[in-house]
Amino acid sequence: MSATWQTLPTEMQLAVIDNLDAADARLFSTVDQRTYTACVPLLFRDIKLNSHSDLERFLENVPRAYCRHIEVLDVGTEGNARSHADALISLLLASPRLAQLVLRLQGSLDKSVISCFAFLSNLRHLTINNCAEEVILPLSERLVVSIAATVPNLQYLSLDRVSRSTVHAPELVGKYPFVPLVRGDEDIPDHPVLGSALSLPSLLSIASLRQLTIRDTHLGDPRWATAPVACRLDVLDLGSCMHEPDAPNRLAIERIMSAVGPSLSSFSLATALSPRSPPLPRLRQLHISPFLPVAAAADALAALAGSPIEALSVQCFADDVADTCAALGAFLRLRVARGPAFYGKLARIDVAVAGTDGEADADADDERQRLQDFCQSLCLTSKVGKIGKPRTGDRLRSNSCAF
Repeated sequence: MSATWQTLPTEMQLAVIDNLDAADARLFSTVDQRTYTACVPLLFRDIKLNSHSDLERFLENVPRAYCRHIEVLDVGTEGNARSHADALISLLLASPRLAQLVLRLQGSLDKSVISCFAFLSNLRHLTINNCAEEVILPLSERLVVSIAATVPNLQYLSLDRVSRSTVHAPELVGKYPFVPLVRGDEDIPDHPVLGSALSLPSLLSIASLRQLTIRDTHLGDPRWATAPVACRLDVLDLGSCMHEPDAPNRLAIERIMSAVGPSLSSFSLATALSPRSPPLPRLRQLHISPFLPVAAAADALAALAGSPIEALSVQCFADDVADTCAALGAFLRLRVARGPAFYGKLARIDVAVAGTDGEADADADDERQRLQDFCQSLCLTSKVGKIGKPRTGDRLRSNSCAF
């Protein structure tokens, strides 16, 4: 006698539902009320709210008990900072299983939001992006650092377009080149551990932190060189500040490399390095941004020759495919000439093309094939992308190193 869905034990029903994707789960949940109830954990596991209006409607229409199933949350905000903070606090406090949180802000949030992060013991991934024009609506480094340091077990932190505070960067006030600054954030309370030291370098005091990404943000704080380092970062992804020239960007990134370099296994590079760059003794993966000029990439590879790099990934624009492949070919010839001491552990080279619709020219095709053949002759695994339409959701930033 065949069993119907309604006669299956609850454990079997949950096992079936757990293997559905979100779209199928939504459709399946319409069978009956019992099925909907069984689907609730999956339906509310991953939530995206694009605006403050979406957030308010969610809080008004969704039973608070359902929020306990949220594990991934992506929230966009706009408008009044205090009203956003109040709504966000309500949702976060109702979501004890939250593991990944993305905040897409329009400037800062009210400081009242900070304390609720202490209750998110399962939160491991935190992304905070300022989607507004930072000259008009800046996102305070003091707020961001206090939030990150309040999360009990934070491991992965990604920050985009955070603005320096005049409290920590008075030397930038009225100076050229102009760097957007935050004023009036002196009222953000001292942190229980960090005290008033809420500048970006204090992020290194978060002992649980393993991956740090900072993009489109001024990194010129000299305290990066002296801040206590309590974390052991595995992955570091730093982007250049668009408001600073190349030389200050390079010095800032090298300063941070010196602080956390001994533990790094993966590093994303978006700026040139000097020949005296600090050694990275555990570095296994190196990613190079498309915004790093080809000539500078060659110098950067030479500067990191002492690191035990096993995988090299390079992202380039469609117009730079031929030059990038040619430069990598020259790098491999240098590797052969210098012997095992120069990138002797290298096993893989990948080239990703940040292109648009169009066809590659003959030179690009030739250089691509030449590079792949050369890699094969050296027993290196390689994948060189072709020029084509970006995948849905792809977005280039001035310092993005996503592969």
